[in-house]
Amino acid sequence: MQTDAPGGTRVRLARRDEAAQLADLWLRSRGTAVPAIPPPVHSDEEVRAWFADVVLPTKEVWVVEGQTVLALLVLDGHWLDQLYVDPCHTGRGLGSVLVELAKTQRSYLDLWTFQANHRARGFYEGHGFEVVSETDGDNEEGAPDVRYRWSA
Repeated sequence: MQTDAPGGTRVRLARRDEAAQLADLWLRSRGTAVPAIPPPVHSDEEVRAWFADVVLPTKEVWVVEGQTVLALLVLDGHWLDQLYVDPCHTGRGLGSVLVELAKTQRSYLDLWTFQANHRARGFYEGHGFEVVSETDGDNEEGAPDVRYRWSA
């Protein structure tokens, strides 16, 4: 499946040979978001291996592509597991395109985000996600997080 997206981009399923490119986008995006979110606890090499060996072979991965991959969405069952937009392309509606796509693929979606990530929280709440629960840091980063759910 492939669809058009804003600014001459297109949305499509990721290819397995894009693991390094997707991991690099994830690392750039996560790095730019610090200190709103904790820095990654895994090395760059571990993140690249995770994309190659776990994410792409076992999960549903969508990308927004221009001349390069600009954003990624990872769905794992009803979990919106990862949503990252290249820092140079935020605020252009690419994340919204991917969330709306995910909504067409599922009857409900759950996700986790860090409590301190107010930008992400506002984004998800703006897309109709509601808080289900919060933790005091029951994750590998040890940072308080919040679980959201969207239902059709």
